[in-house]
Amino acid sequence: MTRACYRADVDLATLPEPTTTSALAVDHPPIHAEWLGRVPYREAWDLQKRLAAARAADEIGDRLLLLEHPAVLTLGKHADERHVVASPDELERRGIEVIRVERGGEVTYHGPGQLVAYPILALSRRGLLLRPLVRALEAAMAATCDAFDVPAGRREGHPGCWCDADGTSPRKIGALGIRVERGVSYHGIALNIAPDLADFELIDACGMPGVDSTSIARELDRDPASMTGEVERAAGIFARALATSLTTNLVGAPDLVRAAG
Repeated sequence: MTRACYRADVDLATLPEPTTTSALAVDHPPIHAEWLGRVPYREAWDLQKRLAAARAADEIGDRLLLLEHPAVLTLGKHADERHVVASPDELERRGIEVIRVERGGEVTYHGPGQLVAYPILALSRRGLLLRPLVRALEAAMAATCDAFDVPAGRREGHPGCWCDADGTSPRKIGALGIRVERGVSYHGIALNIAPDLADFELIDACGMPGVDSTSIARELDRDPASMTGEVERAAGIFARALATSLTTNLVGAPDLVRAAG
């Protein structure tokens, strides 16, 4: 693992509060959040698995990894490869790898300008089932969009986060895919802050041909290049919103690379 690509902890004191509040459960352990910057997918994948194993063994507490990836396509465990519509030659020319992973769901794009969040949570220790975790992640994505004045929410039967979810032109702004092993979650969400939306033409996003992928930059009619620095801000908003949804506290984490051993 190359440590130089990891940045400092999230400065929680400077981050915006979530748009909704609730009483925090004092008997729930805090979630340690950390902003890692831009991390190659395979490095972050390896880190997730090591942290999930350490969490299952009670060697560490719950973690929330917040980061960006270089451009990459990931396929869920049972995803249909036909939803990658770009040719192998096109992907090779653009330097975009396709990786099959353990999570549920179909093909997903990750790239610069997109917030990725990986919650490493011991669900049973929180009395938390998978469906409420999914709802909490969806709510945190929606709260993050709302903080940027972009209305978004759940779309019944379509996990993730959507603009105009119940309207005539639903647009997907956030994807979701979770894996649980030994009672610990990993993988997570991808929220489009200001990615290059042309890259979504490489795939049928989430296995849905014709789905309209959008971003906060697009919804605000802003140049994505003007919002590249907003991903870290969005990470803090998302982290606080998730903690609120799970009725727990959020704290800055120690160096996760050292903690993972």
